[in-house]
Amino acid sequence: MNSIPNQVLSSEQSGKEELTDYLYMSAHKSVRAKGMIAKVTTPAFGEESDLGEFQRAITQAFSKARELGHNNPILIGAIPFDLTQETCLYVPSDYEFFDKDIFIKGNQVQAVYSNFIEKAKSVPDEITFKRGVKQAIANFEHSDIQKAVLSRVFEVETAKPIDTQKVMRNLLKQNPAGYHFKIPLNQNTDLIGASPELLLRKEGTNIFSNPLAGSAKRLLNKDEDNANANALLHSTKDNFEHKLVIDDVRRVLSPHCESLDAPLQPELMSTSRMWHLSTQIKGQLKNEDESVLALACQLHPTPAVCGYPTRLARKLIDLVEPFERGLFTGIVGWCDAHGNGEWVVTIRCGTVSKNQVRLFAGAGIVEASNPDAEWLETQAKLATMMDAFGFHNSEISEGEGL
Repeated sequence: MNSIPNQVLSSEQSGKEELTDYLYMSAHKSVRAKGMIAKVTTPAFGEESDLGEFQRAITQAFSKARELGHNNPILIGAIPFDLTQETCLYVPSDYEFFDKDIFIKGNQVQAVYSNFIEKAKSVPDEITFKRGVKQAIANFEHSDIQKAVLSRVFEVETAKPIDTQKVMRNLLKQNPAGYHFKIPLNQNTDLIGASPELLLRKEGTNIFSNPLAGSAKRLLNKDEDNANANALLHSTKDNFEHKLVIDDVRRVLSPHCESLDAPLQPELMSTSRMWHLSTQIKGQLKNEDESVLALACQLHPTPAVCGYPTRLARKLIDLVEPFERGLFTGIVGWCDAHGNGEWVVTIRCGTVSKNQVRLFAGAGIVEASNPDAEWLETQAKLATMMDAFGFHNSEISEGEGL
Protein backbone atom coordinates (compact mmCIF):
# COMPACT_ATOMS: atom_id res chain seq x y z
CA MET A 1 0.00 0.00 0.00
CA ASN A 2 1.45 3.31 -1.07
CA SER A 3 1.13 6.28 1.25
CA ILE A 4 0.39 9.75 -0.13
CA PRO A 5 2.18 12.78 1.31
CA ASN A 6 0.37 14.91 3.86
CA GLN A 7 -1.75 17.41 1.92
CA VAL A 8 -3.62 20.40 3.33
CA LEU A 9 -4.49 23.06 0.77
CA SER A 10 -5.77 26.57 1.45
CA SER A 11 -8.18 28.15 -1.04
CA GLU A 12 -5.39 30.49 -2.14
CA GLN A 13 -3.10 27.53 -2.87
CA SER A 14 -5.70 25.63 -4.85
CA GLY A 15 -6.36 28.39 -7.38
CA LYS A 16 -9.80 28.03 -8.95
CA GLU A 17 -10.91 25.32 -6.55
CA GLU A 18 -12.99 27.65 -4.36
CA LEU A 19 -15.82 25.29 -3.48
CA THR A 20 -19.13 26.21 -1.89
CA ASP A 21 -22.35 24.67 -0.75
CA TYR A 22 -21.48 21.63 1.31
CA LEU A 23 -24.61 20.03 2.72
CA TYR A 24 -25.20 17.28 5.28
CA MET A 25 -28.62 16.63 6.80
CA SER A 26 -29.86 14.30 9.52
CA ALA A 27 -32.65 14.32 12.08
CA HIS A 28 -30.01 14.78 14.78
CA LYS A 29 -28.13 17.79 13.40
CA SER A 30 -27.85 19.29 9.92
CA VAL A 31 -25.13 21.57 8.61
CA ARG A 32 -24.61 23.68 5.50
CA ALA A 33 -21.37 25.43 4.67
CA LYS A 34 -19.57 27.62 2.14
CA GLY A 35 -16.03 28.55 1.20
CA MET A 36 -12.82 26.72 1.89
CA ILE A 37 -10.15 27.50 4.46
CA ALA A 38 -8.40 24.19 3.86
CA LYS A 39 -8.79 20.92 2.00
CA VAL A 40 -7.48 17.66 3.43
CA THR A 41 -6.63 14.91 0.95
CA THR A 42 -4.34 12.82 3.18
CA PRO A 43 -5.42 9.14 3.26
CA ALA A 44 -7.10 8.08 6.51
CA PHE A 45 -5.19 4.80 6.72
CA GLY A 46 -3.64 4.29 10.18
CA GLU A 47 -6.05 6.71 11.87
CA GLU A 48 -5.87 4.68 15.08
CA SER A 49 -2.67 6.64 15.77
CA ASP A 50 -3.07 10.24 16.97
CA LEU A 51 0.40 10.89 15.60
CA GLY A 52 -0.39 9.68 12.08
CA GLU A 53 -0.25 11.84 8.95
CA PHE A 54 -4.02 12.01 8.63
CA GLN A 55 -4.55 13.29 12.16
CA ARG A 56 -1.72 15.81 11.72
CA ALA A 57 -3.34 17.06 8.51
CA ILE A 58 -6.66 17.63 10.30
CA THR A 59 -4.94 19.37 13.21
CA GLN A 60 -3.12 21.64 10.77
CA ALA A 61 -6.37 22.46 8.94
CA PHE A 62 -8.18 23.30 12.20
CA SER A 63 -5.24 25.41 13.35
CA LYS A 64 -5.43 27.45 10.16
CA ALA A 65 -9.13 28.06 10.78
CA ARG A 66 -8.49 29.14 14.37
CA GLU A 67 -5.88 31.61 13.17
CA LEU A 68 -8.63 33.17 11.06
CA GLY A 69 -10.88 33.55 14.10
CA HIS A 70 -12.93 30.33 14.08
CA ASN A 71 -13.33 29.07 17.66
CA ASN A 72 -14.76 25.68 16.73
CA PRO A 73 -14.15 24.94 13.03
CA ILE A 74 -15.69 21.89 11.37
CA LEU A 75 -14.48 19.35 8.87
CA ILE A 76 -16.99 18.13 6.26
CA GLY A 77 -16.67 15.75 3.35
CA ALA A 78 -16.05 12.14 2.39
CA ILE A 79 -13.53 9.36 2.90
CA PRO A 80 -13.20 6.55 0.31
CA PHE A 81 -13.83 2.82 0.73
CA ASP A 82 -10.08 2.21 0.44
CA LEU A 83 -8.46 4.11 3.31
CA THR A 84 -5.15 4.26 1.44
CA GLN A 85 -6.73 6.51 -1.21
CA GLU A 86 -7.07 10.31 -0.96
CA THR A 87 -9.79 11.77 1.23
CA CYS A 88 -12.04 14.64 0.15
CA LEU A 89 -12.45 16.75 3.30
CA TYR A 90 -12.91 20.50 3.73
CA VAL A 91 -12.72 23.06 6.50
CA PRO A 92 -15.29 25.61 5.28
CA SER A 93 -14.98 29.34 5.92
CA ASP A 94 -18.64 29.62 6.95
CA TYR A 95 -21.10 27.10 8.33
CA GLU A 96 -24.37 26.92 10.21
CA PHE A 97 -26.46 24.21 11.81
CA PHE A 98 -30.15 24.12 10.95
CA ASP A 99 -33.33 22.14 11.59
CA LYS A 100 -33.92 19.51 8.92
CA ASP A 101 -37.70 19.37 9.47
CA ILE A 102 -38.04 23.12 8.91
CA PHE A 103 -35.87 22.84 5.80
CA ILE A 104 -38.07 20.06 4.38
CA LYS A 105 -41.27 22.04 5.03
CA GLY A 106 -39.78 25.02 3.22
CA ASN A 107 -38.95 22.88 0.17
CA GLN A 108 -42.18 20.93 -0.22
CA VAL A 109 -43.50 22.83 -3.23
CA GLN A 110 -41.64 21.66 -6.31
CA ALA A 111 -42.14 20.83 -9.95
CA VAL A 112 -41.94 17.19 -11.00
CA TYR A 113 -38.35 16.62 -12.08
CA SER A 114 -37.55 14.21 -14.88
CA ASN A 115 -34.65 13.47 -17.16
CA PHE A 116 -34.17 10.99 -19.96
CA ILE A 117 -31.33 8.51 -20.29
CA GLU A 118 -29.53 8.61 -23.63
CA LYS A 119 -26.85 6.03 -22.80
CA ALA A 120 -26.47 3.65 -19.87
CA LYS A 121 -24.47 0.61 -18.88
CA SER A 122 -23.87 -1.48 -15.80
CA VAL A 123 -20.31 -2.33 -14.76
CA PRO A 124 -20.21 -5.26 -14.37
CA ASP A 125 -23.14 -6.36 -16.52
CA GLU A 126 -25.71 -8.84 -15.22
CA ILE A 127 -23.94 -11.99 -16.43
CA THR A 128 -20.57 -10.89 -15.05
CA PHE A 129 -22.04 -9.81 -11.70
CA LYS A 130 -23.76 -13.16 -11.20
CA ARG A 131 -20.56 -14.94 -12.18
CA GLY A 132 -18.78 -12.89 -9.50
CA VAL A 133 -21.34 -13.97 -6.89
CA LYS A 134 -20.72 -17.62 -7.79
CA GLN A 135 -16.97 -17.02 -7.61
CA ALA A 136 -17.31 -15.47 -4.14
CA ILE A 137 -19.42 -18.40 -2.88
CA ALA A 138 -16.84 -20.85 -4.23
CA ASN A 139 -14.14 -18.95 -2.32
CA PHE A 140 -16.07 -19.33 0.93
CA GLU A 141 -15.71 -23.12 0.67
CA HIS A 142 -11.90 -22.92 0.45
CA SER A 143 -11.09 -19.99 2.77
CA ASP A 144 -12.03 -18.35 6.06
CA ILE A 145 -14.18 -15.72 4.30
CA GLN A 146 -17.76 -15.76 5.56
CA LYS A 147 -19.10 -12.72 3.71
CA ALA A 148 -18.08 -10.42 0.84
CA VAL A 149 -19.97 -7.40 -0.46
CA LEU A 150 -20.00 -7.18 -4.25
CA SER A 151 -21.14 -4.02 -6.00
CA ARG A 152 -21.70 -2.48 -9.39
CA VAL A 153 -21.81 0.97 -10.92
CA PHE A 154 -24.59 2.17 -13.24
CA GLU A 155 -23.14 4.74 -15.65
CA VAL A 156 -25.66 7.11 -17.21
CA GLU A 157 -25.52 9.89 -19.80
CA THR A 158 -28.62 12.09 -19.79
CA ALA A 159 -30.30 14.23 -22.41
CA LYS A 160 -29.76 17.42 -20.39
CA PRO A 161 -27.56 18.51 -17.47
CA ILE A 162 -28.64 17.30 -14.03
CA ASP A 163 -30.26 19.77 -11.63
CA THR A 164 -28.72 18.52 -8.37
CA GLN A 165 -30.91 20.78 -6.22
CA LYS A 166 -34.06 19.14 -7.57
CA VAL A 167 -32.52 15.70 -7.14
CA MET A 168 -31.78 16.51 -3.49
CA ARG A 169 -35.34 17.70 -2.96
CA ASN A 170 -36.65 14.44 -4.41
CA LEU A 171 -34.37 12.45 -2.10
CA LEU A 172 -35.72 14.38 0.88
CA LYS A 173 -39.28 13.72 -0.21
CA GLN A 174 -38.67 10.01 -0.79
CA ASN A 175 -36.77 9.28 2.42
CA PRO A 176 -37.08 12.19 4.88
CA ALA A 177 -35.61 10.07 7.70
CA GLY A 178 -32.38 9.34 5.79
CA TYR A 179 -28.99 11.05 5.96
CA HIS A 180 -28.74 13.41 3.00
CA PHE A 181 -25.55 14.89 1.62
CA LYS A 182 -24.11 16.94 -1.22
CA ILE A 183 -20.32 17.27 -1.29
CA PRO A 184 -18.43 18.97 -4.14
CA LEU A 185 -15.54 16.82 -5.34
CA ASN A 186 -14.22 19.43 -7.76
CA GLN A 187 -15.63 22.30 -9.83
CA ASN A 188 -17.70 20.02 -12.05
CA THR A 189 -18.58 17.00 -9.91
CA ASP A 190 -20.75 16.50 -6.82
CA LEU A 191 -21.27 13.50 -4.58
CA ILE A 192 -24.95 13.31 -3.59
CA GLY A 193 -27.04 10.76 -1.80
CA ALA A 194 -29.43 9.69 0.95
CA SER A 195 -27.79 7.05 3.11
CA PRO A 196 -29.97 5.01 5.48
CA GLU A 197 -26.97 3.80 7.53
CA LEU A 198 -25.35 5.67 10.41
CA LEU A 199 -21.80 4.54 11.08
CA LEU A 200 -21.15 6.67 14.15
CA ARG A 201 -22.39 9.77 15.95
CA LYS A 202 -20.63 11.32 18.96
CA GLU A 203 -21.77 14.05 21.31
CA GLY A 204 -19.61 14.44 24.41
CA THR A 205 -19.14 10.92 25.74
CA ASN A 206 -22.29 9.57 24.07
CA ILE A 207 -21.93 7.52 20.90
CA PHE A 208 -24.56 5.95 18.66
CA SER A 209 -24.29 3.58 15.69
CA ASN A 210 -27.00 2.03 13.51
CA PRO A 211 -25.55 -0.67 11.24
CA LEU A 212 -27.67 -2.21 8.51
CA ALA A 213 -27.12 -5.61 6.89
CA GLY A 214 -29.67 -7.89 5.30
CA SER A 215 -32.10 -6.34 2.82
CA ALA A 216 -35.32 -7.02 0.95
CA LYS A 217 -37.18 -5.15 -1.78
CA ARG A 218 -40.34 -3.17 -0.97
CA LEU A 219 -43.42 -4.34 -2.88
CA LEU A 220 -46.49 -2.46 -4.12
CA ASN A 221 -49.06 -4.76 -2.54
CA LYS A 222 -49.25 -4.02 1.20
CA ASP A 223 -49.82 -7.62 2.29
CA GLU A 224 -46.98 -8.88 0.07
CA ASP A 225 -44.73 -6.08 1.31
CA ASN A 226 -45.39 -7.00 4.95
CA ALA A 227 -44.81 -10.67 4.19
CA ASN A 228 -41.50 -9.79 2.54
CA ALA A 229 -40.46 -7.78 5.59
CA ASN A 230 -41.41 -10.61 7.94
CA ALA A 231 -39.47 -13.10 5.82
CA LEU A 232 -36.40 -10.85 6.05
CA LEU A 233 -36.73 -10.55 9.83
CA HIS A 234 -36.72 -14.35 10.18
CA SER A 235 -34.24 -15.15 7.39
CA THR A 236 -31.37 -17.33 8.62
CA LYS A 237 -29.14 -16.08 5.81
CA ASP A 238 -29.81 -12.38 6.46
CA ASN A 239 -29.58 -12.68 10.24
CA PHE A 240 -26.21 -14.40 9.88
CA GLU A 241 -25.01 -11.58 7.60
CA HIS A 242 -26.29 -8.99 10.09
CA LYS A 243 -24.66 -10.62 13.11
CA LEU A 244 -21.24 -10.48 11.44
CA VAL A 245 -21.59 -6.69 11.23
CA ILE A 246 -22.83 -6.17 14.79
CA ASP A 247 -20.15 -8.38 16.29
CA ASP A 248 -17.46 -6.43 14.44
CA VAL A 249 -18.83 -3.03 15.50
CA ARG A 250 -18.97 -4.26 19.11
CA ARG A 251 -15.37 -5.53 18.85
CA VAL A 252 -14.05 -2.14 17.67
CA LEU A 253 -16.03 0.10 20.02
CA SER A 254 -15.95 -1.91 23.27
CA PRO A 255 -12.34 -1.05 24.25
CA HIS A 256 -13.21 2.68 24.03
CA CYS A 257 -16.40 2.49 26.08
CA GLU A 258 -17.44 2.43 29.71
CA SER A 259 -20.64 0.78 28.50
CA LEU A 260 -21.97 -0.43 25.17
CA ASP A 261 -25.51 -1.64 24.53
CA ALA A 262 -26.16 -3.70 21.40
CA PRO A 263 -29.49 -5.60 21.27
CA LEU A 264 -29.22 -9.32 20.53
CA GLN A 265 -31.87 -9.28 17.79
CA PRO A 266 -32.23 -6.80 14.89
CA GLU A 267 -35.37 -4.87 14.02
CA LEU A 268 -36.78 -3.77 10.69
CA MET A 269 -36.04 -0.41 9.06
CA SER A 270 -37.75 0.70 5.85
CA THR A 271 -37.07 3.22 3.11
CA SER A 272 -39.23 3.95 0.06
CA ARG A 273 -37.57 1.07 -1.82
CA MET A 274 -36.03 -1.31 0.72
CA TRP A 275 -36.44 -3.20 3.99
CA HIS A 276 -33.29 -3.54 6.11
CA LEU A 277 -32.29 -5.41 9.25
CA SER A 278 -31.20 -2.73 11.71
CA THR A 279 -29.55 -2.66 15.14
CA GLN A 280 -29.26 0.51 17.22
CA ILE A 281 -26.08 0.52 19.29
CA LYS A 282 -25.52 3.02 22.12
CA GLY A 283 -22.40 3.58 24.19
CA GLN A 284 -20.63 5.77 26.74
CA LEU A 285 -17.01 6.61 25.96
CA LYS A 286 -14.28 6.42 28.57
CA ASN A 287 -12.64 9.54 27.14
CA GLU A 288 -14.66 12.56 25.98
CA ASP A 289 -11.70 13.73 23.86
CA GLU A 290 -12.02 10.74 21.51
CA SER A 291 -12.64 11.98 17.97
CA VAL A 292 -15.75 10.68 16.19
CA LEU A 293 -13.74 10.61 12.95
CA ALA A 294 -10.91 8.60 14.51
CA LEU A 295 -13.39 6.04 15.79
CA ALA A 296 -15.32 6.00 12.49
CA CYS A 297 -12.11 5.25 10.61
CA GLN A 298 -11.41 2.33 12.94
CA LEU A 299 -14.91 0.96 12.26
CA HIS A 300 -14.62 1.49 8.50
CA PRO A 301 -15.08 -0.56 6.42
CA THR A 302 -17.56 -2.66 8.38
CA PRO A 303 -18.66 -6.11 7.14
CA ALA A 304 -21.83 -4.33 5.90
CA VAL A 305 -19.90 -2.85 2.96
CA CYS A 306 -16.80 -5.04 2.77
CA GLY A 307 -17.22 -8.48 4.30
CA TYR A 308 -15.72 -10.68 6.97
CA PRO A 309 -12.91 -11.06 7.80
CA THR A 310 -12.16 -7.60 6.41
CA ARG A 311 -8.67 -8.21 5.03
CA LEU A 312 -9.60 -11.39 3.17
CA ALA A 313 -12.90 -9.95 1.93
CA ARG A 314 -11.02 -6.94 0.53
CA LYS A 315 -8.74 -9.25 -1.44
CA LEU A 316 -11.75 -11.05 -2.87
CA ILE A 317 -13.45 -7.76 -3.81
CA ASP A 318 -10.29 -6.58 -5.57
CA LEU A 319 -10.25 -9.85 -7.49
CA VAL A 320 -13.92 -9.85 -8.52
CA GLU A 321 -15.01 -6.20 -8.93
CA PRO A 322 -13.96 -4.70 -12.30
CA PHE A 323 -13.98 -1.05 -11.14
CA GLU A 324 -12.58 1.18 -8.41
CA ARG A 325 -15.21 2.06 -5.79
CA GLY A 326 -13.73 5.44 -4.87
CA LEU A 327 -16.03 7.17 -2.37
CA PHE A 328 -18.83 4.62 -2.73
CA THR A 329 -19.12 2.54 0.48
CA GLY A 330 -16.80 5.01 2.15
CA ILE A 331 -18.05 7.42 4.81
CA VAL A 332 -19.47 10.93 4.57
CA GLY A 333 -20.30 13.48 7.26
CA TRP A 334 -18.81 16.12 9.51
CA CYS A 335 -17.01 16.66 12.81
CA ASP A 336 -15.93 19.68 14.81
CA ALA A 337 -12.61 20.51 16.46
CA HIS A 338 -13.85 18.95 19.74
CA GLY A 339 -14.34 15.57 18.07
CA ASN A 340 -18.15 15.66 17.99
CA GLY A 341 -20.05 14.92 14.80
CA GLU A 342 -21.70 12.30 12.62
CA TRP A 343 -20.51 9.98 9.84
CA VAL A 344 -22.67 7.73 7.69
CA VAL A 345 -21.92 5.00 5.18
CA THR A 346 -21.81 6.34 1.61
CA ILE A 347 -24.54 4.23 0.03
CA ARG A 348 -27.68 5.17 -1.97
CA CYS A 349 -25.46 7.69 -3.68
CA GLY A 350 -23.99 8.83 -6.94
CA THR A 351 -21.61 11.27 -8.53
CA VAL A 352 -22.90 13.93 -10.92
CA SER A 353 -20.89 15.84 -13.51
CA LYS A 354 -23.15 17.90 -15.80
CA ASN A 355 -25.05 15.17 -17.70
CA GLN A 356 -22.82 12.29 -16.57
CA VAL A 357 -24.05 10.22 -13.60
CA ARG A 358 -22.52 7.24 -11.81
CA LEU A 359 -24.82 5.40 -9.41
CA PHE A 360 -23.72 2.60 -7.08
CA ALA A 361 -25.25 -0.41 -5.36
CA GLY A 362 -23.98 -3.54 -3.65
CA ALA A 363 -25.15 -6.74 -2.03
CA GLY A 364 -23.77 -8.83 0.80
CA ILE A 365 -22.78 -12.29 -0.39
CA VAL A 366 -22.71 -15.24 2.01
CA GLU A 367 -22.65 -18.99 1.37
CA ALA A 368 -26.45 -19.14 1.16
CA SER A 369 -26.69 -16.33 -1.42
CA ASN A 370 -28.44 -16.76 -4.76
CA PRO A 371 -26.86 -14.91 -7.75
CA ASP A 372 -30.24 -13.99 -9.29
CA ALA A 373 -31.56 -12.62 -5.98
CA GLU A 374 -28.39 -10.60 -5.36
CA TRP A 375 -28.63 -8.97 -8.80
CA LEU A 376 -32.25 -8.04 -8.13
CA GLU A 377 -31.23 -6.59 -4.76
CA THR A 378 -28.76 -4.23 -6.47
CA GLN A 379 -31.51 -3.18 -8.89
CA ALA A 380 -33.85 -2.38 -6.01
CA LYS A 381 -31.15 -0.37 -4.24
CA LEU A 382 -30.32 1.59 -7.39
CA ALA A 383 -33.99 2.51 -7.72
CA THR A 384 -33.75 4.99 -4.82
CA MET A 385 -31.41 7.21 -6.80
CA MET A 386 -33.09 6.50 -10.14
CA ASP A 387 -36.36 7.79 -8.70
CA ALA A 388 -34.70 10.94 -7.39
CA PHE A 389 -33.14 11.71 -10.78
CA GLY A 390 -36.49 11.22 -12.50
CA PHE A 391 -34.93 8.82 -14.97
CA HIS A 392 -36.97 7.13 -17.66
CA ASN A 393 -36.27 4.30 -20.12
CA SER A 394 -34.24 2.46 -17.49
CA GLU A 395 -33.93 -1.15 -16.41
CA ILE A 396 -34.59 -0.02 -12.84
CA SER A 397 -38.08 1.29 -13.57
CA GLU A 398 -39.34 -2.21 -14.35
CA GLY A 399 -40.83 -4.58 -11.80
CA GLU A 400 -42.79 -4.24 -8.60
CA GLY A 401 -40.51 -2.08 -6.45
CA LEU A 402 -42.03 0.99 -4.84
